[in-house]
Amino acid sequence: MNLVKFSQYPSFTDLLENLERNFIGRVDENSGDIPAVNIKEEKDRFLLEMAAPGMNKEDFKLNLDNYQLTIAVEHRDEKKEKEENYTRREFVYSSFSRSFTLPKTIDIEKIKGDYKNGILRVDLPKKEEEAKLTKQIKIS
Repeated sequence: MNLVKFSQYPSFTDLLENLERNFIGRVDENSGDIPAVNIKEEKDRFLLEMAAPGMNKEDFKLNLDNYQLTIAVEHRDEKKEKEENYTRREFVYSSFSRSFTLPKTIDIEKIKGDYKNGILRVDLPKKEEEAKLTKQIKIS
């Protein structure tokens, strides 16, 4: 019975993907390295939700620059076990960044972020529309 699938001759594609991942730093969004984001539009706001379990709210940094919202996460964890004959240390480090271009209808002064139960929620309220002036103009 084989528990691990082993390929004696990896394909060229596997080799390239491995090089990109380990040396160039390319991350495939569908691979699970970057959490998926749900964006829901409501009448008065957009709601952005990102599942990121195991993080702390201090791990998140939300930045807004010229209607470009960037969510960056840097999470570090160190576990250390010490027994009579050995010491084992495990380091866990993960980071990612996602950027979103916001529409000009967002009221940037009222954006709020909340992290609870492994879900980051960013509330993006819309601006109240100003009264539009309408007028019919006669052509002479």
